Amino acid sequence: MYVTLAQLAQSPGATELAQVASDSFGAIVDAALMDATLRGADRSAWSAGDIAAADDAAARISNEIANAGSLIDGYLARRYALPLSPTPAILTTWAIAIVRYRLHTDRITDPRTDPVARDYQQAIGFLTQVANGQFSLGLEDPTLQPPAVGEININAGRKVFGVDTACDDAYGTGRGF
Repeated sequence: MYVTLAQLAQSPGATELAQVASDSFGAIVDAALMDATLRGADRSAWSAGDIAAADDAAARISNEIANAGSLIDGYLARRYALPLSPTPAILTTWAIAIVRYRLHTDRITDPRTDPVARDYQQAIGFLTQVANGQFSLGLEDPTLQPPAVGEININAGRKVFGVDTACDDAYGTGRGF
């Protein structure tokens, strides 16, 4: 899992998530209730019916989190042993973009003007580059090897000048300089 419900409560936020994850044929879940549901906070101020609607919306979001994780894994598996530990932060950003896009199923989008579609296409583009070895996951990238710590070997080399060595002079006589 590359993103959590609590992270999605932070961005894009409970208001947007309530609008796109609520039942299509029911009322939109109250944003404060959606936020409490996503963060695992106290929901005792709301009715059982409202809580059930919020739980249904959270289940839809969780389903898209799983779908986004599978999509990301499909790209990463070409290059990495999964699961990655720790999870590179950039993957959370891309997972948020993917979940957000997939929740906006009824939205008519143009990637040139719609930030939801643009962010999704950029995430997929970067995942493609990662899979092809053209983009790094950053400092957490498991393919980046830290500098090796080991012995320091000093090679004194060979003696160039001295009594025991013959050195050609500028004329090639072998008598040294």
